[in-house]
Amino acid sequence: MIQMLRLAFRNLGRNRRRSFFSALAMGLALALLLVMASFIEGEMMSAVESTIGLQSGHLQVRSANYNEARTSLKWEDLIENPEQVAAPIASLAPVTAATPRLYASGFITTRQEAAGVRVLGIDPASAANAPYRDGMLEGAFISAEDRQGVLIGHTLARRLDLATGDSVNLSVNTSSGDVDEQAFIIRGIFSTGTSGFDGLTVLLPLAKAQAFTGAENRASSVFVLLKDTGQTESVLAAIQAPGYQVLTWQDMNEMLIQIEQLSGSYMGFFYLIVLGIAATVIINTQIMSVYERTREIGILSAIGMRGRRLMAIFLTECGLLAVGGIVLGLIVGGIAVAYLTRYGFPMDIESFGITGMLFSDTIYTKLTVQDALQLIAMTFIVTLLAGVYPAVLAARMEPVAALRAEK
Repeated sequence: MIQMLRLAFRNLGRNRRRSFFSALAMGLALALLLVMASFIEGEMMSAVESTIGLQSGHLQVRSANYNEARTSLKWEDLIENPEQVAAPIASLAPVTAATPRLYASGFITTRQEAAGVRVLGIDPASAANAPYRDGMLEGAFISAEDRQGVLIGHTLARRLDLATGDSVNLSVNTSSGDVDEQAFIIRGIFSTGTSGFDGLTVLLPLAKAQAFTGAENRASSVFVLLKDTGQTESVLAAIQAPGYQVLTWQDMNEMLIQIEQLSGSYMGFFYLIVLGIAATVIINTQIMSVYERTREIGILSAIGMRGRRLMAIFLTECGLLAVGGIVLGLIVGGIAVAYLTRYGFPMDIESFGITGMLFSDTIYTKLTVQDALQLIAMTFIVTLLAGVYPAVLAARMEPVAALRAEK
């Protein structure tokens, strides 16, 4: 085995430039795939975190009649006395926050512009509002007693050319089916880093939202955040809410989960295609090597070296090229992934918020050990497979014909 490795090293060293560029081709392919795998992993993790933190929570308690598609404000579709429902849930050890929220659809209008929005009534004191508090760009956070103030996302503010202190008119559907319109003052502008959410959301104190929509002492849901996503099922089992429906974040984000599963399936085929294209460089260079060494192959065959051993020599050369390519790929790909993990990649995906999926404006890559090992193994195997045909070609050469070849 050691002798074969030495022979393979010597053969690759005959044309170092060609060997280097062959390994580089596989290395760049691996680097590209490492970046892509880390980008997809980071994107999906960001989408799950954003959707849970801003939209669905880990769990929601709703009225048995509530239909999210209709954003219903009928009393029979809402939770009565939501604080009483939230209190025992908030006392559970794994729960970070359990807070009532009221959802309504409406329009925000200025003197020049108008836009459809989702009105969100929140308890300003809840820890679930951390993304809004931490993302305040200007102004002050609303208080529970405020009856004229609202917060809006920075994307909506930019679209309507609004600033803190400006007056706007807000129209919403009410529990009676009518439309009510009132004037509000923008207390502040927030950014969650998710344009799809920031471009559609207006925040009101829960008490004001209830009075505005005619849903006094009621809420659309109890929004529950946990310390650990892995505890979702155990908390679900511990929640005692007879007469209500309790949904997990998976129940509320089926499309997001399906996209994540499909992306994993399709990307495997894409990885093989990229590696296959890069492997053509290995095939071409190894075939060239076979024909350049025709006389040498003839001599080896004439002195008794079997075809299997000849194949093993060429496959060992491919294995060494694969190792070199993997090392180069890990260096180049590692640097790229480390940069994107720290600084991120800006994305313009504001429209994703409309479909119920929330993707961050900046994607930070995340490379898992499993993805890295899988891609390394794929690179090595594809490189070896690329050397099979040249190796077979060398093994099947007739010794007499090979010896007659010109030097």
